[in-house]
This record gives sequence, C-alpha cells and structure tokens, in this order.
Amino acid sequence: MTPTRAAAYLGGGMLLAAWLASAAGVGRPSIPPVENRSPEAVQLDALASDVQSQAMRLRQRLAAAPAPRATIRNPFEFVTLPPPPAVIRTPVVSVPPVVDVPPEPNLVLIGVAEDGSTRTAMVQSGDELMMATEGQTLVSRYRVVKVGSDAIELADLVTGTTRRLFLRIQASLL
Repeated sequence: MTPTRAAAYLGGGMLLAAWLASAAGVGRPSIPPVENRSPEAVQLDALASDVQSQAMRLRQRLAAAPAPRATIRNPFEFVTLPPPPAVIRTPVVSVPPVVDVPPEPNLVLIGVAEDGSTRTAMVQSGDELMMATEGQTLVSRYRVVKVGSDAIELADLVTGTTRRLFLRIQASLL
C-alpha cells in the first residue's frame, strides 16, 4: 500500500466519522407539552397580578406624597416654659485638719523568746533594745497586740493603724 492510498483511506474514514457524529445530534425539536391549568391556579395568578399592580400604584403614590411637617405643639404639655438659668455650682471641699503625726520610729524585730505559753519579743529601736509581751507599750506609741513565733503585731496609739514586724532570717544562717 502506498502512502497516498493510506492517506486517502484515513481521510475518508475521518469524513465518515464526522458525518455520523453530526447525524446523531440532529433530531426532532422538543416542544414542551402545554399543560392544562386548573381554574384555581388561573384565579390565583390573576389575584397575584392584581396585588402586584396595586403595590406598584401605592409605591408611585407614596413617592409623590408630601413630607410631614415639623410638630408645632406638644399635646402633653400645656405651657411652654423657658429653660431655667444654669446654676454654676462650686464643689465644697472639706479639708480635714492637718494633724501633726510624728514619723514612725524605725523598729526591727530581732528575736522571739518563749517561756511556756508566754512569748517575749525583742525589738530594736536605733541603739535601744526593748523586750515586750502582749499588752505592753513600746516607745510610748505602740501597744503590743500579739506576739507570734516569727512576727509581732503592734497597734499604733496615735493613728489607730496596725503595724506588723517580721523576724528577719540572716543569710549566713542558711
């Protein structure tokens, strides 16, 4: 078989395949069947179109309607009174009297001794060393409220506050 004859057979086969493919796609046109509508459906469609037309007329009338005017009077108020004049109030500041409170003395708890149920705290104030139990007064300013195993609670007789001193553990002992 020569190349020319093979090309002729191949071209003819392609034309035949194209013709068959185009013929398969051609058919009768499909026309949808006309369905018979019930009288209720026809009546419902007529009602829906009537509602749509009325809504369109209402939109047109509302577009041409005048804008509402500003209210002239308040029906809940008999007489209109002018606003009262603004009153400028200055805040009243009450300054408590300045009490000359002496500075707190430097107190350091250096130890706690225990004898049975009684604990005695050793407190240092500057160069002075004091020993106190519950109920005693220190430096004429503090009353000892409670002596614990590692702290002491003092009530300040001048200001009425509570001050706590804790036992300091030296780093060399650790």
